[in-house]
Amino acid sequence: MTQTDTSSRGQLPPTPSHTVGPFYGYALPFRGGEDIAPAGHPETVTVHGYVYDGAGDPLPDALLELWGPDTAGRMPTADGSMRRDPASGGFLGRNGVEFTGFGRIQTDADGHWYARTLRPGARGRSAPYMSVCVFARGLLVHLYTRLYLPGDEAVLAADPLLSRVPAERRDTLVAADEGHGTYRFDIRLQGEGETVFLEFQ
Repeated sequence: MTQTDTSSRGQLPPTPSHTVGPFYGYALPFRGGEDIAPAGHPETVTVHGYVYDGAGDPLPDALLELWGPDTAGRMPTADGSMRRDPASGGFLGRNGVEFTGFGRIQTDADGHWYARTLRPGARGRSAPYMSVCVFARGLLVHLYTRLYLPGDEAVLAADPLLSRVPAERRDTLVAADEGHGTYRFDIRLQGEGETVFLEFQ
């Protein structure tokens, strides 16, 4: 519905509000989006967690995108996260060999997500991290954050971004080590323990 000038004073009548979605769940996910690491790679780690809304309830329809460097801190140049079948046009998923550093994951009915990727290497003065983008119901603009892996406290303390975050909120950017190459990273959109989100200008 479009607005039209219906008065001599040039005022426009209100129009209905727009539905926010989440329509992204229809076309964005692709098969194997959570399997970022090449099959059988020895440096594979699993990161997982939940996405919570402001009331502390898990979101069953959020979508996350992850980007990360390889184990040497190099940003990958391989493409092909979403290969298509030339005959049917459908998605084939990854080829299982090349590391693209990119993954796209939907939360399940319980608000849980997981991804298998390579342990990121440090880049420059930054501690090893993965970039995370969050799409969720009610968000007009997606949110950006970082997922740091724990381990070297001195390196984390010297990270240019983490060192600027208030001490009481830094742990919202650092995953918890659950052992055996598994890390938990919950994302809280609002309220107590809200994840630190970044704004790029």
